[in-house]
Amino acid sequence: MRKYEVMYIIHPEVEQENVQALVDKFNGIISNGGEVTKTDVTGKRRLAYEINKLRDGYFVLVNFTATSDIVNELDRQMKISDNVIRSLIVRDVA
Repeated sequence: MRKYEVMYIIHPEVEQENVQALVDKFNGIISNGGEVTKTDVTGKRRLAYEINKLRDGYFVLVNFTATSDIVNELDRQMKISDNVIRSLIVRDVA
């Protein structure tokens, strides 16, 4: 298993308890064969530029170890979720 880092931005109109439910959902996908080492929900922040006419979003950063199958499933789930504006999964080289 390799180390990865995922950063995703959740739609700003999602309520706070639903934000935590989304974070738990994605962490559950990772935990199904991988291990979440750190989750950092930084809260609602202003975007550097507008995305789909949105100026704010909830930023979440997760460090984890997993196989490539889990990473592919996580990426697929984030792409089909209407509440995720952007996501990026990066393999940790260190």
